[in-house]
Amino acid sequence: MQAVTLIIDKRPELSAKYKKLLASDYNYVIISKDFLSSIKIIKDMEPDLIIISDSINDDLSDFCRQIRALTYNMRPVIVGISKSADINDRIKVLNSGADDFLSEPINSKEFRVRIEAHLRREFESNLDTKRILPNKNYTLRAIKRAINFEKKWGMLYITIQNFNAYKEAYTELASDKLLQTYSAIIRASISGKDYAGKLGENSFIVITDTIKAEKIAKFLIFAFDTVVSKFYNENDLKRGYLILQGDEFAGKRADFVHFTIGVTSNAISKFKNSGQVLSTLEQLRRMAEQPTKSNYLMDRPKLSGKGSVKQREYNKNIYIYETDEALSTLLYTIFNLQGYNVKIMNEYKLPPAKTEPPALFIVDAGDLEKQNGLKFCAKLKSSAIFRNSKIIATSIIHDKELVLNTGADLYIPKPYEIPAIIKWADSLVKEYNK
Repeated sequence: MQAVTLIIDKRPELSAKYKKLLASDYNYVIISKDFLSSIKIIKDMEPDLIIISDSINDDLSDFCRQIRALTYNMRPVIVGISKSADINDRIKVLNSGADDFLSEPINSKEFRVRIEAHLRREFESNLDTKRILPNKNYTLRAIKRAINFEKKWGMLYITIQNFNAYKEAYTELASDKLLQTYSAIIRASISGKDYAGKLGENSFIVITDTIKAEKIAKFLIFAFDTVVSKFYNENDLKRGYLILQGDEFAGKRADFVHFTIGVTSNAISKFKNSGQVLSTLEQLRRMAEQPTKSNYLMDRPKLSGKGSVKQREYNKNIYIYETDEALSTLLYTIFNLQGYNVKIMNEYKLPPAKTEPPALFIVDAGDLEKQNGLKFCAKLKSSAIFRNSKIIATSIIHDKELVLNTGADLYIPKPYEIPAIIKWADSLVKEYNK
């Protein structure tokens, strides 16, 4: 991404000269001739560096102080320029918030090198050292600039799904290596004029042109899926999923990590601010989510009218398959008190096809010999209607892997504590509705 430099100087010839010296593919230079117009530019573009000349009507040190107060939350580099070479003037300007002071006339080569050094230091100070990508604050600045630049752009919102589960199973050190690898893949997918930066621990933003956006999304998915198997041990690869350990997660099934990408463009929609862009990207990313594989979804021109897309209501339906009548009654009462819509099923049969899929099934796995509940869990996961519903399998069969291999999302051995199953039910219902 281009850095942005603002020159505040009312002299047309010298300001044009400075712009010519500094402007490049990596530095976008804007000239402002007064305080009022510079305020709007600072607000819209959040420049990395501001050059302030004493040609303005205000005192240079007072002006530096005002600019620093105005930009306290973004902290750009401020360079004062003056005809004065007096040491007291230098000290006064530097004490007013400037980072550097240059006396005119300035050697052109020195001027360019000094400014480039400041810009380089500003960029490096916003770099996440683990991922070798700009941090969240710099990324939000890049999104804001993209909106205010008068040119077409495409933007990708990339997340690594199931990252926290991987981190829990393989430790923070392994998860850092995974992030470093995938950050390198993202950096390799872009060219010099594109931007890639961090948005969250396991989420990224790429800003490019409208034509390349979808190509980058396809490449990222291909490259990610090519190397993902290298981050798992042979047992997990053979099984096809993770089993989380520890008191809090014991018996929790977790799928492998994968990319989910939302893509939009200002050629499709007109965005007024960063919040609108991020909201659109998040909606697209969620729609692109698949349980076990990487996927992307790109915003397209709207082809239908109002009401063509309906918001999914929060699903609080729970179906309970429990052979112990007393326990099934207890679970029914407790989950009803928690505000869930509960239905007790007396047989291991799928709900009618026209039934709204519940957010959660709680299924007793049955005895070791018949394993009716386990067969039913596998049937649920193979059903086109109910496969996305979450499944808690409760069992006297203390074979975690056998139970989870049916497709259950969580294994809870019997007997269990009621507060534990309530906690997991709440968690899985939220996961289903996200």
